[in-house]
Amino acid sequence: MRIGELSERTGIPRRLLRYYEEQGLITPERRENGYRSYDEGLVDRVQQIRGLLDAGLPTRIIKQILPCLDGPGAIHLPDPTPEMLTTLELELDRMTRRIDCLARNRDAIAAYLEVVRGDDGRSTGGGRSVEA
Repeated sequence: MRIGELSERTGIPRRLLRYYEEQGLITPERRENGYRSYDEGLVDRVQQIRGLLDAGLPTRIIKQILPCLDGPGAIHLPDPTPEMLTTLELELDRMTRRIDCLARNRDAIAAYLEVVRGDDGRSTGGGRSVEA
């Protein structure tokens, strides 16, 4: 398939797919006319990459663990190196700190909205009511 179809099927913009290619995360075939040709299996691979990026993993780590991904949501490291384990532990710690920070911010916003809206869900006068 061409880049436009891969983009449509994955919801990932073409520019980002080219970035994945630059980073060595995906490797399309090149046709005689110079066009990229993407294998069907790259649909799942691109979605895995997007999920890992959304989780906060940098592309350098994704590139290392990508060969170990068996399918969506599954990582199989048959013979992990101590360096890889250390890297993953550091990333896990970083993600946990990020999650904690997001949870604190969410709770602070929820508390603010509760005060501003008052008991009946409307503004108490000093601020504006926020509608979802």
